[in-house]
Amino acid sequence: MSLLLGSIPSPSKSYLDLGVIELRAYGLMIALGVVAAVWFSQKRWKAYGEDPENISAIALWAVPAGLIGSRIYHVATDWKSYQGRWEDAIKIWEGGLGIPGGLAAGVIVGVVIARRQNISVQKVLDAVIPSLPLAQAIGRWGNWFNQELFGRPTDLPWAVEIGPAHRPEKYLDINTFHPTFLYESLWNLALVWILVTVDRKEYLKPGHLIGLWIFGYGLGRLWIEALRIDQASLILGIRVNIWISAIAIIAGAIVWVKGRKPIHDSI
Repeated sequence: MSLLLGSIPSPSKSYLDLGVIELRAYGLMIALGVVAAVWFSQKRWKAYGEDPENISAIALWAVPAGLIGSRIYHVATDWKSYQGRWEDAIKIWEGGLGIPGGLAAGVIVGVVIARRQNISVQKVLDAVIPSLPLAQAIGRWGNWFNQELFGRPTDLPWAVEIGPAHRPEKYLDINTFHPTFLYESLWNLALVWILVTVDRKEYLKPGHLIGLWIFGYGLGRLWIEALRIDQASLILGIRVNIWISAIAIIAGAIVWVKGRKPIHDSI
């Protein structure tokens, strides 16, 4: 079924067959997201009048830290899925990254490296932060290839088709679901634009753009997470990621509001 007929088809394979090797589409999208983020950060850092190689040095440590952090977060919040097969916990190429853990680990390590290199932490955060939702927007398409992390059943024109092998048991007779990967991708692209605009117009004090990003990401993740039907760990009957999103909204709002300049300073 095509998009014109009322739904988005899912890829028939989650990998690209290159003959001697199979390239996992999920890993490819993550890699493309990382490359795009580093490129965009370098471009912004250069516009600040700084050496783009500073970003490369930071990314050399922050990117691996982000991947490790995201995997640890995923396994920690979905540990029941790995009981009896803990060796699968390291198979990152098969999917399963907890974005909050990756973002936190990557930012923390990036800040440490920046300080060691005597680079302004506030300045580098403002340069790099808009690249993070860009990476997320690209990386989320890996979920489309894997036919995973989709939302509730729907017959909306942009619903995504999910094969029987990937559907929850209670939804085996339903073909189309909310494409939460698409929702989050578009949300993050909008967030990139907002962050770049706010930074360009200097509405916030240096180093506080991170607050707006955390707030925006938490807000988007909150409603998108509420649509998802995949198995997840719960606290008081509510998905862990919804709790994390709520905390992010509050924490981000505090940093964002604290960093706002007086109106006459930003005109």
